[in-house]
Amino acid sequence: MRKILLISISGADKPGITEAVSEVLMRHKCDILDISQSVIHDNLNLGLLARTPIACELDYIKSEILPSIDAFAVKVRFQEISEKSYSHWVEQQGKPRHIVTLLSRRVTAEHIAKVSAVTVKHQLNIDKITRLSGRVPLDRMENSIRSCVELSLRGVPNQLDEFRSSLLEMSSEMEVDIAYQEDNIFRRNRRVVVFDMDSTLIDSEVIDELAKETEAGDKVSKITAAAMRGEIDFKESFGQRLRFLEGLDESILEKVFHRLNLTEGAEDLMSTLKLLGYKTAILSGGFDYFASRIQKKLGIDYVYANKLEILDGKVTGNISGTIVDGERKAILLREIADGENVCLEQVIAVGDGANDLPMLSIAGLGIAFRAKPLVKATAKQSISKVGLDGILYLMGISDRDTSRRV
Repeated sequence: MRKILLISISGADKPGITEAVSEVLMRHKCDILDISQSVIHDNLNLGLLARTPIACELDYIKSEILPSIDAFAVKVRFQEISEKSYSHWVEQQGKPRHIVTLLSRRVTAEHIAKVSAVTVKHQLNIDKITRLSGRVPLDRMENSIRSCVELSLRGVPNQLDEFRSSLLEMSSEMEVDIAYQEDNIFRRNRRVVVFDMDSTLIDSEVIDELAKETEAGDKVSKITAAAMRGEIDFKESFGQRLRFLEGLDESILEKVFHRLNLTEGAEDLMSTLKLLGYKTAILSGGFDYFASRIQKKLGIDYVYANKLEILDGKVTGNISGTIVDGERKAILLREIADGENVCLEQVIAVGDGANDLPMLSIAGLGIAFRAKPLVKATAKQSISKVGLDGILYLMGISDRDTSRRV
C-alpha cells in the first residue's frame, strides 16, 4: 500500500539541501504531491509531501534522508499523512481564494495580529504571507516610504460584508491601508489603468490654482472641496467655478502648470506600467491644457479632459464640447476598454473625488487614492498611507519584480 510522507526541514539556508532530499525520493520513485520553500533572513523552511511506491517502506526513506542532509546541520521532521487527511486537504482547493494587502510606511506586529484575528473570526485560513516591498536597511526604517505584506486566504467567510467592514474599520484605526480582493484570474490579468488627474496624478486641483491668480481663490477652493465630497453636483459646481476664471490671461496657464507637482510615486508607477505593457489613460474633470502636458511627461496613452475656451488671449469662463463629469468618465472608460478589446474586469480606475465614483464602480479594481471620506467608504479599495505606486502591490507586483527600491 502506498504511503504519504510529509518532510519538514528548517535551518540555515545552504545550497544543495533540496537536491539532497529530492535525490533520495527519486531513488525510491516517489511522487511529489506538494512542495513549498521559503527563506527568511537566510533561514530555510522546506516542506515536501511525497507519495511512496507500494513496495517502499517509509523507514528506508527516512534512514536515507537523515545522512544525506547531516552535513547541512538542519532540523528535519517526518509525519505520515493518512489518506483521509490527504483527501480533506485536496477538497480545500475548491474553496474561494482571497487576497488581503497591508500597505503602510511600516507594517507592524499589531497590523498582522489584528488582521489575523479577524481572519480567524470569519473562518478563513491563511495559506501564505508574502512581503511585496523591498528589504529596508535598519538606518532607514523610520523613514521608510512604503511597506507591504500580502496575505493569501482560503475559505468562505461566514459574513463577507462584515469581514470587509472589519478590515475597513481597522484601516481607519491604525496607520495602514488594508485592501481585500477576490483572488481570481482577472487580478493577474489587468490590462488598462485609468486615472483622474487633479489630486490623483498631481497633488493639487488645477482650477483652484488658476483661481488663486484672481480674487476668488478662497471661494473656488470651497466649492471644489464641496464638489469632491459629493455635496454639490459636479456640473453645477464646475460652471460656478469657471465663471470666476473669466478674463484670466492665457499666460497664467503656463505659469500655473510649472508649479504643479506630480503625486508621490506617480513616475515610478507609470514607468512600471509602461514596461509591463499596460495601457493608461487620464479621465479628468479638469482641463486638457494641463492633462495633455501631464500625458506627455508620463507617457500616458489616452487623455480626455475639458477644453478651456480662450478668445483673444483670455479665458472666457466656458469650455468647448461635452463636460467630462462622473458619468462621462464612466462612458469613456467603457470606450477605452472596448477599443483595447478587454473586459471591464481587466480595468483599474483610480480617483479621489465623488465625480470619480461612477468609473470606480464599474472597473474591475476601483481604487480611491487619498480620497474624500464618501469616496473612500464607497470604493472597492482605498490607498492613503503610501504613494501612488502602492497600486502595484494591489496588482500583486512586488519590488523584486520591478527592481524598485524602498
